Amino acid sequence: MSQSTTTTLGGSPLSIASGLHGRHLTRRLVQLYVGLTLYGVSSALLVRSGLGLEPWGVLHQGLAEKSGLTIGVVTIAIGALVLLLWIPIRQRPGLGTVSNVFVIGLAMDGALALLPEVHGLAGRIPLLLLGILLNGVATGLYIAARFGPGPRDGLMTGLHRLTGRSIRLVRTAIEIAVVATGFLLGGSVGVGTVLYALAIGPLAQFFLRRFAVPEPVTSHTPVAPATPEHAILRP
Repeated sequence: MSQSTTTTLGGSPLSIASGLHGRHLTRRLVQLYVGLTLYGVSSALLVRSGLGLEPWGVLHQGLAEKSGLTIGVVTIAIGALVLLLWIPIRQRPGLGTVSNVFVIGLAMDGALALLPEVHGLAGRIPLLLLGILLNGVATGLYIAARFGPGPRDGLMTGLHRLTGRSIRLVRTAIEIAVVATGFLLGGSVGVGTVLYALAIGPLAQFFLRRFAVPEPVTSHTPVAPATPEHAILRP
C-alpha cells in the first residue's frame, strides 16, 4: 500500500500521535480546572454549613473576619504568600500550582454569592457532608491531572524534603498551626473540621484512582497501566 493510501485511510502516524496528545492534554486541562472550581464550591458549602471548615479554611475565614475581605480573596492572598515560601525550599510551581492560587478563591466567592444562608441542622448537616464529598472529588480531579501540586501541598512536600521528617508529621504540624491560628482569629472549628480530617484522605485516594489520566500510548512509548501508581496517594 502506498504512503498516500495510508494517509487517506488512517492518517499519518505523526498526525495520529499529535491528535492523541492533543486530546490527552485537553482532558488534563479540563480536569484541572473543573477540579479547582469544584474545590472552591466545596469550601463554600462547608462555610454555609457552619459546622467547621477544613484546616486552611479555618485560617482563611479567621483572616477574612479580621480584615473585612471576602474569604475567597483571603484564600488567593494566602496561596500567593505560601507560593513565595517555595523559593527558599526550591520547589518548582506548575500550571496547576498557579491556577490553584486564583481559581479556588474565585470559585469560592462565586459559590458563596449564590448559596443562601442555611439555618437548622436538617439543612446544615447535608451541606457539610456534600462539601466534604465534593472536596474529595475535586482533590482527585485536579491532582490526577498532573499539572503540579497546590501551594500548600508543595509547602508540605518541600519541608518534608528539607527536614527529612515524614509527610504525615509535616502535614500534621502545618495543619495544627493553621487551625490554631485561624481559631484564634475567629475561624470556624467544629465537628466538620474533625470529620473532614478523617474523611479527606480515603476520599482523595479513592477519587485519584478513578480520575488518574494514563499517559497516551504511541508507537514510541511503552504501554502504561490505566492507573499510574505514582499518581496515587498512599495511606
